[in-house]
Amino acid sequence: RNVAPNLIAPDNTLGIRIVKEPFCFKLMEKMKKPLVSTSANISGQPTPKSFKEISPEIIKGVDYVVNLQREKIAGKPSTIIKLTNDSQVKVIRK
Repeated sequence: RNVAPNLIAPDNTLGIRIVKEPFCFKLMEKMKKPLVSTSANISGQPTPKSFKEISPEIIKGVDYVVNLQREKIAGKPSTIIKLTNDSQVKVIRK
């Protein structure tokens, strides 16, 4: 409901990330709206472990980039689950 059509996947699903990072949380709190973002990798490619490993194609394709890592190595990627309308849960990435 009230979601831009281009955010809905072909299988009629929507990915949502629960934010713990203080900068992102405060930004959304001030905007009073969620943020829309791409993943930091191209589908099928490895997840970048630092900001400098993010593909230039990704960085050029977005409106704004914030480097919060300051050369830190990222931890484990977030878990992704899929919730269906009939209450099924599928783990996409653990």
